[in-house]
Amino acid sequence: MNIQSYPTGIVLLQIYIRRSFGINLLSSLINSLLSPSSRSLALVLFRIVWLSRQYSEKEAAISYLEGVIEKLRATKEKRIEEPILYIEMQVAKFKLELGDQKECKKLLEDGKSALDSMDGVDPSVYASYYWVSSQYHKFRQEFAEFYKSALLYLGYTLVDSLSESFKLDLAFDLSLSALLGDNIYNFGELLAHPIVKSLLGTSVEWLYYILLAFNSGDLVHYQELCRIHNAALRTQPALVENEKRLLEKINVLCLMEIIFSRPAEDRTIPLKVIAERTKLSIEDVEHLLMKSLSERLRPFGICWISMAMAMVHLIEGIIDQVKGTAYISWVQPRVLGIPQIKSLRDRLELGGQSTHCLLINRS
Repeated sequence: MNIQSYPTGIVLLQIYIRRSFGINLLSSLINSLLSPSSRSLALVLFRIVWLSRQYSEKEAAISYLEGVIEKLRATKEKRIEEPILYIEMQVAKFKLELGDQKECKKLLEDGKSALDSMDGVDPSVYASYYWVSSQYHKFRQEFAEFYKSALLYLGYTLVDSLSESFKLDLAFDLSLSALLGDNIYNFGELLAHPIVKSLLGTSVEWLYYILLAFNSGDLVHYQELCRIHNAALRTQPALVENEKRLLEKINVLCLMEIIFSRPAEDRTIPLKVIAERTKLSIEDVEHLLMKSLSERLRPFGICWISMAMAMVHLIEGIIDQVKGTAYISWVQPRVLGIPQIKSLRDRLELGGQSTHCLLINRS
C-alpha cells in the first residue's frame, strides 16, 4: 500500500485556501503565525503546508519549507519552535517519500526531543509528529511501532474531520499491524475506537471480524473466517507470510481468555482443557506456557513460569507437569470488550450472591 499523505482537514477548508492564498503570500502567513490575534495555529500551518504541495518536485517543496523555517527562526519570537516542528514534520514526510529514511528518522528523533521539552503544545503539532512517525514505521514494515504511533495520532485528531477513504485505509493498516505486530496482545483499545468501524460495509469487513476473534481468543471462529475469506486473505502477502505467527498469537489469546473466564478462586487449569481449546497437544501446551522471559525448573516436574511471548509479560504462575495442571496467579490487564465486561459483571453478581448467602447462614 502507498504511504498516505498527512490528512489536511475538511475539503471545504482546502477549497477556501485555494481561493484565498497565492504562492507568494509567505510573508503574510508568517506574520499570521506571529500575531497574538491568530485564532488558529493549525489553520495557518495548514496554509503553509498546502503551499508546499503546489511544487511538482519534492526537493523544491523541501527547499520552500526550509526557507519558511529559516525566516521563523530569524524572528526570535517566543514559542516559535512549535510551528517550526510542525513544518519540519512535513519536511520529514517529503524526505520519506524520496526514500531518505535516515534524514526522516533524524527529524523524528529531533522532533520527539522538542516535543518533550514543550508545554501546552497545540494538538495539530502532536498529530503531525505521530502521523509522520507512523508512516516511517509503515515504510519499514515495523508493525508494532506503526500501531503505537498511529493510535497516538488518532488521540490528537478529530476522526470526523477525516475523509471516509482515509479512515478506511487507516483502519485497515491499524488492523493488520495489530495482528502482525510483536507484543500486541490487546485488541480492545483498537476495537473501542470509532476508526475501526470504517471497515464495516466494505470489501475488507472480514478484517474487523478477525480482530474480534483474536480479541476473544476464539480459535474456532478465526479458522472459520480464514476458510470463508480465504481468497481475500491470499491477497494480503503479510498475512500469508505470517500465518504461523498469527496462529501462535491467537493460541496465546485463547489461553488468556481461558484464564479470564475462570473464577478467581479456580485458577488451577488442567492442561487438557487448554489443549482442547487451542487444538494443541499436551506437549505443545507446555511449550506455550513455558515460552517465557524467565523460567527455572523445580523438583517433581514443577516450574515457575512468567509468560512473556516475545518479551511481553502476559501471565505468571506455576505449571505442574506431574499433575498436568497450570496454576495462574496473574494475567496482564486488558481493555475488555462488551461481551467480556458482561461476563465479568455476571461473575461479580454471582460472587455477591454467594457472599450474601454466606453471611445469612452465619447470622
